[in-house]
Amino acid sequence: MREIMKTKLVWLFWGALFSAATAAAQTPAPLLQNGLARPGIWLNGDWHYVVDPYDEGVRRRYPLNLSPAASTGVVEYDFAASPTLHVPGDWNTQRPELLLYEGTVWYEKSFEYHPRPGWRSFLYAGAANYRSQVWVNGNPLCEHEGGFTPFNCDATSLLKDGANFVVISVNDTRHADDVPALRTDWWNYGGLTRDVGIVEVPDSFIQDYSLQLQRGTGNRIAGWVRLAGAPATNRVTLDIPQLRIHREIPAPDGKATFEMEAAGLERWSPDDPKLYDVTLVAGNDRITDQIGFRTLEVRGTQILLNGAPVFLRGISLHAEAPLRPGRAHGDDDARTSFEWARELGCNFVRLAHYPHDEHTTRMADRMGLLVWSEIPLWQGIAWTAPGVSDKARRQLEEMIVRDHNRSSIIFWSITNESAKSAERNAFLHELATAARSLDGTRLITAATNQSSRPEPHKMVIDDPLIADLDVVGLNEYIGWYDGVPADLDLTSWSNPYDKPVIVSEFGGDARQGLHGDPSQRWTEEYQEDIYKHQIAALRKVAFIRGIAPWILKDFRSPRRQLPSVQDGFNRKGLISNNGEKKKAYFVLQQFYREAARDRGAATRSDGR
Repeated sequence: MREIMKTKLVWLFWGALFSAATAAAQTPAPLLQNGLARPGIWLNGDWHYVVDPYDEGVRRRYPLNLSPAASTGVVEYDFAASPTLHVPGDWNTQRPELLLYEGTVWYEKSFEYHPRPGWRSFLYAGAANYRSQVWVNGNPLCEHEGGFTPFNCDATSLLKDGANFVVISVNDTRHADDVPALRTDWWNYGGLTRDVGIVEVPDSFIQDYSLQLQRGTGNRIAGWVRLAGAPATNRVTLDIPQLRIHREIPAPDGKATFEMEAAGLERWSPDDPKLYDVTLVAGNDRITDQIGFRTLEVRGTQILLNGAPVFLRGISLHAEAPLRPGRAHGDDDARTSFEWARELGCNFVRLAHYPHDEHTTRMADRMGLLVWSEIPLWQGIAWTAPGVSDKARRQLEEMIVRDHNRSSIIFWSITNESAKSAERNAFLHELATAARSLDGTRLITAATNQSSRPEPHKMVIDDPLIADLDVVGLNEYIGWYDGVPADLDLTSWSNPYDKPVIVSEFGGDARQGLHGDPSQRWTEEYQEDIYKHQIAALRKVAFIRGIAPWILKDFRSPRRQLPSVQDGFNRKGLISNNGEKKKAYFVLQQFYREAARDRGAATRSDGR
């Protein structure tokens, strides 16, 4: 009896301690700029996991990582004996039984760590889809919501010198008041889908920074550096060796601002993606980044890059791995997808429908691809539900803060194919205002499929949202969801807005290797015919400043179930999910080659 009572008391103690601990989780700390380049250790690799469809893990004390053999009470899990998942990566394509799973999975990683005296340690996660809770050594650290943006949490007080463990609970269940909401046309990949590590900074550190070409100039760099932590210094040193820039900049109240001439500066462009090594030092903190400098503006219906009109020869793509199943991550995936886009003739990519990983945007910097980056305000958003506006604003901020030094990014997109309503319009107006306050150097866009048809074959772009945009994204599917390809020959478009328009989606499905008459849907020939008619029609529309057809590669979608054709894939890719090019790929490639050779005639960039 005495032993039973002792065991009960032990478990009552653990239960009370754990209940108190689980109530103390923080919100994430402000995002560290350039987290991937900071010192520390990366925890990528194999993590043990436990599937928890009933969400029992907190009650059963999973975060404590107890050993069943060493515990005096009943412990009904054992991370050490459990299977593993690779991080970064989705759980759906690593384990066949998890392909369709939506719910909670618990991850555990044990590791050796030796904190630096006088430094702070942040747990950094590139993304976890969708809700995540983090514990370090059995203690709650933080919670985060949003499946495609990074977060970091100050773990200094919880990490020990020597053996440590992290437990992260990730839940990808869809809800009506989430961003995105219940319905998407892409796979809901769950898990720790991007890099996870421990990032180290001194007590006084560089939180964020921005370097851009000053508007209206071609060689004047302006920017700021924001410091955080203990006020160990009130100065920041900026070095750009290739431009012979070395500046000591005062940082009163923890923020340094500057502007300076940069003699001999070469501007970044798709033809010459010039990047400069930039080093910032504040006290014991030292960060090196690679940053390109370019100007961006609109003038009437033109988009000007470095002061010259540009036509965006683009393609849309999802963050799916190009040569294996599952969520894309890392340099290799980004490089392969962008090599396909470059071979196609692109100077522009639309990263749909959520922020892709930081490796992708940095690869775009290096390879010279202009980027459209967006948050997942897709169809079916609950515009008036409590908290939804805050979720969208937080994801927008995390996207912009992470990538505002990437020269490749020219557009922040705030929604895709959302239906018109007074509630939506007010919501997006506030979001566009927030985007401009966070970063006034990029253009604001969105993809709308809202247009009116006052008479047959006459299309008028018509969406109140456009009043808040710098550049209009237009999705249209004439030839697939709307009529047949030949209808494009008769269609005329009008633009009541004196703003540039990009056709941000068009296309149709084709199963690679399925051939037939051009009038037979689902064949490569039908898709090819759509592209031929689309290109011929769009050549005649003077206000179009770019296109980003849908889509580079076939991608998984649970909505697409036509047997022997879709089989769970959206088949609008110009490349199959196995990496094989379809006939339409070469139609678009030929158009882009002509456009690159004769930008004036092929793009009508002079507006005549």
